[in-house]
Amino acid sequence: MAIFHVILSWTAQALVFLLFVIFVAFVGYCLYIKHIHMKYDHIPGPPRDSFLFGHSPTFLRVMKDGGIIHDKFVEWSENHGPVCRFNALHYVLICVTCPETTKEILMSSKYPKDEFLHSRLFNLFGQRFLGNGLVTARDHELWYKQRRIMDPAFSSLYLRGLMGTFNERAEKLMDKLTDVADNKTDANMLHLVNCVTLDVITKVAFGVDLDLLKNSSPFPKAIEACLKGMLYNIRDTFFAFNPKNRPFIKEVREACRLLRTTGAQWINDRKIAMRNGDDVPKDILTQIIKTAGKEESMTKEDEELMLDNFVTFFIAGQETTANQLAFCIMELARHPDVLEKVKKEVDDVIGMKQEISNDDLGKLIYLSQVLKETLRIYPTAPGTSRDVAEDIVIDGIHIPGGVTCIFSSYLTGRMDKFFKDPLRFDPDRFHPDAPKPYYCYYPFSLGPRSCLGQNFAQMEAKVVMAKLLQRFDFTLVPGQTFDILDTGTLRPKSGVVCSLRHRNHKK
Repeated sequence: MAIFHVILSWTAQALVFLLFVIFVAFVGYCLYIKHIHMKYDHIPGPPRDSFLFGHSPTFLRVMKDGGIIHDKFVEWSENHGPVCRFNALHYVLICVTCPETTKEILMSSKYPKDEFLHSRLFNLFGQRFLGNGLVTARDHELWYKQRRIMDPAFSSLYLRGLMGTFNERAEKLMDKLTDVADNKTDANMLHLVNCVTLDVITKVAFGVDLDLLKNSSPFPKAIEACLKGMLYNIRDTFFAFNPKNRPFIKEVREACRLLRTTGAQWINDRKIAMRNGDDVPKDILTQIIKTAGKEESMTKEDEELMLDNFVTFFIAGQETTANQLAFCIMELARHPDVLEKVKKEVDDVIGMKQEISNDDLGKLIYLSQVLKETLRIYPTAPGTSRDVAEDIVIDGIHIPGGVTCIFSSYLTGRMDKFFKDPLRFDPDRFHPDAPKPYYCYYPFSLGPRSCLGQNFAQMEAKVVMAKLLQRFDFTLVPGQTFDILDTGTLRPKSGVVCSLRHRNHKK
């Protein structure tokens, strides 16, 4: 009995000691946060929601209400200026809309991708996601090695060779839309262009034919789950600790595993073909394998790096382009004058021919303006961020080192100081003779870390839009919202549901 009392006494003392240690640690952490506040509170910014969580409750409230956090950034930046501070726990984020600083930081390789974002994208709830792939790698040498090897798959010469595939996949969409028009049913354009862009990336990047307009596939749902999981993992630090979120977290982990398992299989099949001396294309899959170096010296990390890049291109290669196409269709349907003008250009350049050439794309100047204006208002990948380790002066304000700077093309694209009447859809802003926006329009980011696939994406978007405009008249089905859904990338909330009719071309 005495031993029992001794054990109980020791347990009680240990518990008291543990609580004391936790209390001291918490007080120490609060003092550290106070130090951070004193260090950075001279920087303009909105009032914090709380001492501890900073502005996080506002972010979570906007997400819960189905809003767009980037709209809150616009509001705060309009009110507080080109340097706007946010706090979250001990993190300090600086939203920058100063063009000179945007140029200085994004055009330089001196400033790495931010560490917090990297850690949240490396894994999703414990399952490796983007890892150290081309988009997420923080180490410049690791990134540069990957980028150098990937470049040939995105050279202008190689991209011109993809025109056949762009045409072929876009024709499959036209066949589907022909059925829709003939049967007088409605078309969810976001869903359909998603199928096409995923078809294109799997075909030209990985040599796999999915034909999603005819066949079902688990990939679209898996991509959506990963993107949504990515969003919560970044913006809600405590999301994984809420028991109610466990079913969703399980779904996200399984989606990550599906993409990486698929990648491992496709990479292995290509390696076998390369070993057998088969003729393989210089596509993204071949380049991914080359990033790992010589096969005989392959490490586990080399294999994981290949899968990091597989998942990166699988998702990035289709999601943002599909969303851009859907937003473009939505805006053209809302602006008949712009629609008529771009149709006339397509008729003049393409006429009735089925095969669009690379030279044709260069002549579709107004369509390029329409696509650029779409990305101004709706940059599907809204922004980027960089860690700034050393002190810097932005717009006359001294910023001590140790902050993360956020750069948002969504934000600057919707500010009147950069674009007059910013919510008005006006492709003439990008007329060849119009002044070029000065570091306030960067839907594909800027500098060495800009999107490798931007030319690929815009060629594909042009081919799809040109064929759609050539063949069909389309109107939006009434009752839809024009709201934006934030799932990590931005997409039209209502899916852009359209009625279609065959065009009657005047002879």
